[in-house]
Amino acid sequence: MTIPQLPVVAEPGYLTAALRKAGALDAGAVREVKVLHQRDTIVSQIIRLGLRYVGVSSGSPQTLILKMAHAAFAGTPADRGEHEVAFYTQLAPNMPPGLVARCFDGQFDAESGRWHLLLEDLTDSHELATVPTLPPSRDQSMAIVTTLAGLHAVWWNHPDLGVTVGTWASAEDSAARMETFAGHYDRFADALGDRLSEERRILYRRLIEQSARLSQRYLSRRHLSIVHGDAHTWNFLLPRADVADTVRMFDFDLWGINVPTHDLAYMMAIQWYPERRQALERALLNRYYETLLAHGVTGYTRGALDQDYRWSVLWHITKPVWQWAIDLPPGIWWNNLERVMMAVEDLGCEELL
Repeated sequence: MTIPQLPVVAEPGYLTAALRKAGALDAGAVREVKVLHQRDTIVSQIIRLGLRYVGVSSGSPQTLILKMAHAAFAGTPADRGEHEVAFYTQLAPNMPPGLVARCFDGQFDAESGRWHLLLEDLTDSHELATVPTLPPSRDQSMAIVTTLAGLHAVWWNHPDLGVTVGTWASAEDSAARMETFAGHYDRFADALGDRLSEERRILYRRLIEQSARLSQRYLSRRHLSIVHGDAHTWNFLLPRADVADTVRMFDFDLWGINVPTHDLAYMMAIQWYPERRQALERALLNRYYETLLAHGVTGYTRGALDQDYRWSVLWHITKPVWQWAIDLPPGIWWNNLERVMMAVEDLGCEELL
């Protein structure tokens, strides 16, 4: 019997139709749905469903992950469910297997704003490298960056970028976004008071003033790809010790077209304190570049990767401000601010201004 509080998308009839349409159920039907686990993230609700079938269901999933909007964030700027549904229903089917979990069903209702994803459950075969916010080991980090490079390589300079895959931001779009950011920054700086030093205020003002010039790297539309957009290492599932499989990425609500080092800088410069970042940064950039070459990316030099990485680190000083503006807790944006500012100093990113 279906649990009463579950939404319609978790009822046997809906799941039967969805799995058949996805080619995951050729006979039989879902008879019973049971909640195995339920948890809330900052902006979404994750429910692990157990399925029982009537009739033949060989090869059909015994469990599924149902992802929906968190009630507290539904309809707010932090709710990017429509965007994530688009990734799983439009991009993922055109990617090689082994990069992301399989999506059996994804829907967004424009009238109500409700959305959901029914995803492959990797609980038994995969796990997070560590608990947030503990950094992964060196080997785990190498595996994660290898998979990230695989995603970027699929869409690197792809002819469909901005046509059927994602959208290009124009110079006017970039300027408008920067104007919005400048307004957020003014309020952010006022709220922080003396907790934001004059040196950092100068850095922000220079970035805002020179944003049009800095945006030319993106506006060139060269050596760009689809980026994850929220590529901290806890958005990657690694195979368990006794499982021969690939690392999988999840949480694609912030994907888009960008300079690929956006993801690398977010992973290392924003999430890791200096000692850990300095210990792994060079080796991970080397692995990333080697993987791009192995996947057939051409015309992109190792020096260009370093330059793009520093460019991305500098741009990421905007991230804590955006996070503050959508009311994420200080435990997120304050620590991100401190870490990215230390990375900017370490890497001499101010030289780009």
